[in-house]
Amino acid sequence: MTRMKREATVRRMLEQSPPPLPPELHADAVRRGTRVLRRRTLARRALWLLSLAVAVAFVVWALTARPWVEPPSETTPPLTGW
Repeated sequence: MTRMKREATVRRMLEQSPPPLPPELHADAVRRGTRVLRRRTLARRALWLLSLAVAVAFVVWALTARPWVEPPSETTPPLTGW
C-alpha cells in the first residue's frame, strides 16, 4: 500500500461518523476509574505512612545510638591511682 492510498484511507475513516457505543460502557468505565482512583489513594496513603514510620524509627535509633559521638578509646587502660 502506497503512502497516498494510506492517507486516503485514513481520511475516509476520519470523515465517517464514529460507530455507536454500548450504553453500559460509560457506567463500566466510571466504575473502573473510581476503583483505580481508590486503589491509588490507598497505596499513596500507605506509602506515606510507611515513610513516616521509617523516619520515626530512624530518629529514635539516632537518639539512642548517637552515631555522631565518637566511641571511647579501648586501646589504653584507664588512669587510676593518681
